Amino acid sequence: MVIAKNMSIIEVVQKYPKTVEIFRNYGMGCLGCAAARFENIEQGALAHGIDVEALIADLNKAAGEAGCGGGGCCGCGS
Repeated sequence: MVIAKNMSIIEVVQKYPKTVEIFRNYGMGCLGCAAARFENIEQGALAHGIDVEALIADLNKAAGEAGCGGGGCCGCGS
């Protein structure tokens, strides 16, 4: 698992741009708001009444498709 629920929303979006669509699909379209800078994924999901585990699974799926950009940090092979 590359993305964990304690990671900040903005950190995930910056590292894995394909996750923007996942956040929006879950009703978390306010990625540019101030809360996205300091809230972690779990806090944001709970504030929006979203199933955190399902969100994390979908975010990781999107991140896996995107790769990490290299360096071998996550074992994705890129």
